[in-house]
Amino acid sequence: MISVVKKKNEIYSVDFVWEKDAHIRSFKMGLEKVFHGEYLESLLVPLSSQAVLLAGCGKEEELGLLQVKEILAAVSKRSKELHIREISLDPGCFVERLGEKAITAVVLGLGLGGYSYEYSKTEKQESADCNFQLEITEGFEDSLQEGLELLKGICFARNMVNTPGNHLRPMDFARKITDYVSDCGVETEMLVYGQLRTLHMEALYGVGGSSEYPPCLLILRYKGDPGSKEIYGLIGKGITCDTGGYCLKESSSMAGIKGDMAGAAAVTAAVHAAAVRKLKVNITACLPLSENRISQSALLPGDVITGYSGKTIEVLNTDAEGRLVLSDAVSYGIRKEGITKVLDIATLTGAVGQMLGNTIGGTMSDDDSFYQLFERAQSWSAERYLRLPYGKEHEKMIDSDVADVKNVGGGCCGTITAGLFIRRFCEGKPWIHMDIAGTAWCGTPTYAFESKGATGAGVTTLYYLMKEAQAD
Repeated sequence: MISVVKKKNEIYSVDFVWEKDAHIRSFKMGLEKVFHGEYLESLLVPLSSQAVLLAGCGKEEELGLLQVKEILAAVSKRSKELHIREISLDPGCFVERLGEKAITAVVLGLGLGGYSYEYSKTEKQESADCNFQLEITEGFEDSLQEGLELLKGICFARNMVNTPGNHLRPMDFARKITDYVSDCGVETEMLVYGQLRTLHMEALYGVGGSSEYPPCLLILRYKGDPGSKEIYGLIGKGITCDTGGYCLKESSSMAGIKGDMAGAAAVTAAVHAAAVRKLKVNITACLPLSENRISQSALLPGDVITGYSGKTIEVLNTDAEGRLVLSDAVSYGIRKEGITKVLDIATLTGAVGQMLGNTIGGTMSDDDSFYQLFERAQSWSAERYLRLPYGKEHEKMIDSDVADVKNVGGGCCGTITAGLFIRRFCEGKPWIHMDIAGTAWCGTPTYAFESKGATGAGVTTLYYLMKEAQAD
């Protein structure tokens, strides 16, 4: 729980200490040998009338929004370890240096530092939540509420990705999403298997037809600016189980096949946040939800299918199914929903993780003006992305001898060719591609605000992109 107070709690409080000031603070408290103000260092000091949790902030010149989130997450984790039920803190030192956006980072750090997923455990760990009382000056309440909404969205995305696959089939996921956005004026529409076949969405139902649990296309509409013809299309991959199909994944990759729907989860959270915050922007999300399995009806390497766009696709790798379902969703969004700008987000390629690791996502775009909005959004979210270049030589890599396009390129540039495959269906609309395969899940957390499992990657960047779009 996070609340705002005017007066500090008299029992537990936090004192943020920079490295350069640590020796003075430590000397006054007789702690010269045990506390040095190092980054993420902490020490609980009992005093006569209260206890102070000293939180090391490291070097002041290195402070950014990511560091604020980490520092507060470390405070949250330490408070939980110490079974502190209520603690007060003044984030003014961060606001002074970074402005009002520091408040949102503080809220996210405190909330995510205490996140855990225990859905399937019969015996829950008994640990009462800590009430964090923030001392903030007037005028920052809006940033506080924004932080709370984004925290809710990230936790939703994490919960969905962490849910075991047998508890989250495509239609289950669709119902979870519909329930989540039901309180904020977002319109929903679901196209089920029979409708997908009638609409000739062979890319989506061709992948989803491999499973007894049918696929669907879920559409979310938020009309925050009815007078504008601009509609931002957010297309999120929602593969709830990905075995790889007949191009079966290696055994070492099987543990993560339940989380191939992180893109759809992130889009849902961002749309909900935009609606709750009443952003003046129009958003249509198209979420292809499906499983990818092995069966008599599953796609085979070498098959040629026809997508909703009318383009023929040579399927050379059945484990490159995400780009297939996304292609139909993009085409439907443009032709039926009238979206004018396209952003797709997906756990798309293992190659992006091999290239950039687990802390940086890969992006591509064919429109510099659109991407400038993304860069501004990224500066607010404190997530990290690298824009990848491409040329005609990369586009030729997905030309097919027997169809309009093939779903994999050569033996290199897998992340780039995967993005370019989706671009083939954007019909000239400004386009941004986000590959979060490396950042959506962590086996070993890198940051203090992460926990083992889903990270909620993309939620904040997508939201801030829509926030930037309304002012564009």
